Amino acid sequence: MSQGDGLVHVQFHERPTIGRTTTPRRRSIRMSVTSRVVIATVTATGFVLLLPGIALAHENQVIRFGSFLGGLTHPVLGLDHFLAMVGVGIVSSMIGGRAIWTVPGMFVAAMAVGALLGRFEGSLSETVIEVGIAVSVVLIGAAIAGEGRVPTAVIAGAVLFFGFFHGYAHGTEIPDVARPAMYAFGFLIGTALIHILGVLTGEVAKRYASGTSVLRGLGVAFSATGLLILFGVI
Repeated sequence: MSQGDGLVHVQFHERPTIGRTTTPRRRSIRMSVTSRVVIATVTATGFVLLLPGIALAHENQVIRFGSFLGGLTHPVLGLDHFLAMVGVGIVSSMIGGRAIWTVPGMFVAAMAVGALLGRFEGSLSETVIEVGIAVSVVLIGAAIAGEGRVPTAVIAGAVLFFGFFHGYAHGTEIPDVARPAMYAFGFLIGTALIHILGVLTGEVAKRYASGTSVLRGLGVAFSATGLLILFGVI
């Protein structure tokens, strides 16, 4: 502080920072990426949660919204379908690499084959289909709880096998009033969107220290729900 010309001049000196600093640009980029992931997750979650509200019965869906939208809403009508598809997305995220897209892609492809057979052949009993779907939820939940330690080849085989059962069920449930091709295209797109929700859930969880524990808890919850479905409790 100096006094001159009757005026008091005060000089402020910036205190040096200690340790590693984050530049504003780097902080902005990091926050931007995180924000986009969170926004995408919330948007996808909201989309999925809103679908059951407009989905009443399969035929009513088709009559009100057309074959494509009727099929699009179909995967979220059954808790077992929904959990399995979210679980596949989470598992693929836990494996990482190309599996993030190849594992869900294999599920959708197996679903398409199963849907064709379910629509035009339909010899599998309803009990076999329901057991296969419930078991898929149990095992996918176990894979999540086990933090993706199951060999990728085993997961790929299971995804193909169980994807077929889910597709077969969808194929047998295509309403007579629907255009089969458009309805099937709709539920395949709906399945892919739910897979993306699962992938985003896994990717966001990786960014937090408690993410592993959260995913492990989800895996246990998925498996427990699958067992309840398997034994007819829900």
